[in-house]
Amino acid sequence: MSVTTPLGFEAAGVAAGLKASEAPDLALVVNRGPRQSAAVVFTSNRAKANPILWSERVAANGTVSAIVLNSGGANCFTGEQGYRTTEATAQAVGRALAVSPDDVLVCSTGLIGEQLDLQKLESGVEAAAGGLSRDGGQDAAHAIMTTDSRPKQALHEGQGWSIGGMAKGAGMLAPALATMLVVLTTDADLEAEELDEALLGAVRVSFNRLDSDGCTSTNDQVTLLASGASGIRPTVREFTDALTAVCLDLATQLMQDAEGASHDITIEVRGAATEDDAVEVGRSVARNNLFKTAVFGNDPNWGRVLAAIGTTSADFDPYAVDVTMNGVRVCHAGAPDEPRDRVDLTPRDLHLVIDLFAGEATATVLTNDLTHDYVHENSAYSS
Repeated sequence: MSVTTPLGFEAAGVAAGLKASEAPDLALVVNRGPRQSAAVVFTSNRAKANPILWSERVAANGTVSAIVLNSGGANCFTGEQGYRTTEATAQAVGRALAVSPDDVLVCSTGLIGEQLDLQKLESGVEAAAGGLSRDGGQDAAHAIMTTDSRPKQALHEGQGWSIGGMAKGAGMLAPALATMLVVLTTDADLEAEELDEALLGAVRVSFNRLDSDGCTSTNDQVTLLASGASGIRPTVREFTDALTAVCLDLATQLMQDAEGASHDITIEVRGAATEDDAVEVGRSVARNNLFKTAVFGNDPNWGRVLAAIGTTSADFDPYAVDVTMNGVRVCHAGAPDEPRDRVDLTPRDLHLVIDLFAGEATATVLTNDLTHDYVHENSAYSS
């Protein structure tokens, strides 16, 4: 169950020495073809790391031979030297694999404002290239971890074709991507334009609906590579549905590993006038620290939900809204309903349903509670 499950892909994960812990910190995923089509979604943050600037240019023609990812340093706000390091990393991959560096994507994650050691990167690339295998996906998933407590992987197996995926991310999870790196691979025989349509559709309802703490990173990248090795061409609709399932699986794993979280919160907004309204309402709750700290304290304080959605521009009557928490309708038509002490928040999962009674549109946003551990981890760890 990894990025090397689809035919045509090899991967490796090695310790290049970028992390003081000497843990694995460099991953390489290679598309052996026969097709080398790709689609990529990048962070919307205007402050872009050097690997993003490089990869935006590489991805423009829809052809990618390999992707190299390092943890242990973001290579962001590192000036011309940092960009040269990114370019040199791609060149090292090109030499090792006998491919054009202009077809090599580069991803980095870690501390902003610190230069990466190019010699270690080049040595790591050489080691990873020498260790490429069809079984290397697991090692690659470990090598991209930063504050993650575990690797994240997902798989869909279709009729003769498959999609594999790996992701990293445990904090700064917010819409328009977050502090996440995601690599998706498929042996379906699809062109870059078809991949782009599918990826945009899948990301829209998965990673862009994950909102842990309202912070958007500088290094986020979701990459989809297709080898065509299965020789099978699913319809774009069929492929998009499968890809969406993989992305939702990975997004859920990211939510479950959010820094310091003790509750995984699914916010389902129903009865909205438009989908955009539903998303706006869901995000207003997902980013409301008063609500998130109440959940941490196992307090079903539904009044904070109403206060949060009242700050939005969505079309609804706040005095007609229902709120249900883990199956208990605690608010009906903007007034108290069942007693709040019937809500059990001791389990990790909270399913919050907000019915606006303003239309037929729905949307689901994923988030987590706000805990002492989140504050400690982000005060003790530079990111």
